[in-house]
Parts: sequence; structure tokens; C-alpha cells
Amino acid sequence: MFTARRIRNFFTFSPAAFLLLGGASALVLNARSIRGNEKKSSDPWVSSQTIQPGALASELADKSGAPPTVVYVGFRTLFAGGHIAGATFNGTASTEQGLASLGAWADPLPRSTNLVIYCGCCPFDKCPNIRPAYTALSNMGFKKVRVLVLPTNFATDWVEKGYPIQKGS
Repeated sequence: MFTARRIRNFFTFSPAAFLLLGGASALVLNARSIRGNEKKSSDPWVSSQTIQPGALASELADKSGAPPTVVYVGFRTLFAGGHIAGATFNGTASTEQGLASLGAWADPLPRSTNLVIYCGCCPFDKCPNIRPAYTALSNMGFKKVRVLVLPTNFATDWVEKGYPIQKGS
């Protein structure tokens, strides 16, 4: 079972390992990201390709238009414990098998499909799933892929805000 402590410990490095992995350079903010529609050097998307939780909840509640297709790209156990109402799970994007499943699910979709992907397993900047999923879908030619920004995790940034969830797989 994935607990917040286990996930946090998984992504915690010793200072020596942090430096060996180039962590010091990752701490330097890319000045372009502050200007608006630019991206941080570690993110494959620009800010206009992100969506905040409140904005997504509003889009999903708006009955006047077609809602986006919401795809959870994290760990199956977390999805089963609770996910955005109506979201689908098509594989854990940090694994080759998960990316293959995501690709197989997405392949028949029109490339104009309005997709929102999210994970929320851990702090957004450390998520092992969101960047591979975004990159895979973009490389498949999807033009309307947005990333749900959950800065802390799904429980804190979605569930505790009272946005709609659903349990089970």
C-alpha cells in the first residue's frame, strides 16, 4: 500500500545523492517560467497547458459544453482509493508497460481530443508519472493535452477542497 510516508521516503535523497543526480541545477528556477507561457526546463509543457484544480472542477461541472477526458496516470492502488469522478486509468506512466497501455488506449482517439492528465501521488515537482504521460501523448500527436497541477498531492489539492471524487477501479 502506498502511504504518504512511503512515497515521500521514495523520493527523498541524501544530500550526496542529490548532488550526484544534478539536483543543485534543478533548484535553479528558469526565469522564463515566470513570464507566463514559458516552461520550466524540467517540464515538457508550457503554462497554458496546465490547469488548476478549481478550474477543472468548474469545467467538469459545466453542463453547457463537452467535458474534457480526464486520465489518471499514477498508481492503480491510489486510483482505486479515490479519483476524479469520471476519470479513467490506463496504466502507470512511470513504467514501460503503463506507457504502452496508455498508448494503446489513446491510439484510436481523435488527436483533437481534449485530454486532462493527472497523478497526485506525491508533490507535483517530484511526480514520476506526469511527465512521461504528457510526453507520450504529445508525441502521439495530441494537441489538447493539459496537466492538472496538484502541488502537494491529490488528497490535499482535490479531495480536501471538496471536489467530486469516485472510488473503485
